[in-house]
Amino acid sequence: MTRPAQVIINLAALRHNFSRVRSLAPNSRIISVVKADAYGHGLVRVARKLSDTDAFGVACIEEAIELREAGIDKPIILLEGPYSVDELPDIEQMRLDIVVHHHEQISMIEQSNITKPVNVWLKIDSGMHRLGFAVDELEDAWKRLKSCQKISPDIVLMTHMADASDPDSDKTSLQLKVFNEACNTLAGSRSAANSAAVIAWPETHVEIVRPGLMLYGISPLENCIAADHDLKPVMSLQSKLISIKTVAKGESVGYGADWCCPQTMPVGIVAAGYGDGFPRHANSGTPIVINDTRCQVIGNPSMDMITVDLRNIVNARVGDPVELWGKTLPVEEVARHADTIPYELVSGVHKRLKVIIHDQD
Repeated sequence: MTRPAQVIINLAALRHNFSRVRSLAPNSRIISVVKADAYGHGLVRVARKLSDTDAFGVACIEEAIELREAGIDKPIILLEGPYSVDELPDIEQMRLDIVVHHHEQISMIEQSNITKPVNVWLKIDSGMHRLGFAVDELEDAWKRLKSCQKISPDIVLMTHMADASDPDSDKTSLQLKVFNEACNTLAGSRSAANSAAVIAWPETHVEIVRPGLMLYGISPLENCIAADHDLKPVMSLQSKLISIKTVAKGESVGYGADWCCPQTMPVGIVAAGYGDGFPRHANSGTPIVINDTRCQVIGNPSMDMITVDLRNIVNARVGDPVELWGKTLPVEEVARHADTIPYELVSGVHKRLKVIIHDQD
């Protein structure tokens, strides 16, 4: 018998979510963001399924190498650009696009020995203040890029939205205004929209969109779930009940003895814990689904197990199926109970888990 905790990946849901991007931004090219092992969903399997995308976005050259070695021939963009000049020969060989966000990266290209011009995405800091050239630095950066024969003449202009997840915030409109004004005197395709902007800010779509989280069937908007946007969860974290016991009123459950039974009650033990990717900081009361019925986590999750309140589960038995998040229980809801974000949960699923692939609705 193998350990019952496992991950189900539904590739049909992934394709559905990609089609939602197409319908929301029909006039834009799509860069599918697959960094961090495709947000925990499997870099290569996701890339192979998204064969209709225009390009892929990754965080580092190691991810690009993995895609190229798997036979993925689509354009690949290094979203943080090169970290050192030593990466440029591999960038040239693998035909990678690079984001340039500071002057040192331009110097790397100028000083490199590459002979084929590299495609560059010029990142503009429109107000997030993470990566990108400030507006008053743009003219110099643009001139250097345009005069460098090691850079392709068709430069893409990009920025990143800091608060698109809040449809009521004015931050996105302000950033878009800064970005558009900065691009007025520069000739190039533009890219601004992440998943939240794809859904909530159509004015940001311009020529290229860069969806990430929504591809995996997770809402990027505050206080929403996937179904609100006709998205389907791609990942389901599942396990089974491995023990059921009756615990007396007043007795504590789990490490730290933080949760005490309000009455004599059935308590279930599920074979999944923070060693699998379930959040250690999930509060008592975090939902979980057993036999298609909701119940609650009680006590502190352990590395390999969590304890659950079985008072509303009729005739629970050892071996009963458990969903920790997925099709029935939105990961967005679990994340809220754990005081975190869905990105952290799905990208933190442990490699020790068995992965089962589904490819049907």
